[in-house]
Amino acid sequence: MSAYAQRPTAAELVAAVADYLDTDVRAVGGQTGFHARVAANVLRTVERELLDETDGPVRASIAGLGFADEQSLALAIRDGRLDDRPDDVMACLLLLVRHRLSIDHPGYDG
Repeated sequence: MSAYAQRPTAAELVAAVADYLDTDVRAVGGQTGFHARVAANVLRTVERELLDETDGPVRASIAGLGFADEQSLALAIRDGRLDDRPDDVMACLLLLVRHRLSIDHPGYDG
């Protein structure tokens, strides 16, 4: 984090709104309470993404296949440019999916 980092951080703001939705708004009940719960869950996912510093192995795996990002990797897979490297592609995709699950559904792959 930069020495000039502003407080509150984006992750802290997202967490505060999620807490508000989960407590005050959700207490209303009914459809509003349900929508508050859904919104709070979405914000908690965003918070985990903002705080995540574990995507290094995913980025390295994508780079190891010769691509800068997921989008260029996906295009190459779609175009058949990696058909001769199925094991490498599968290993990269498994790593990517596990990482995404760790953000979207913590503990799911355990």
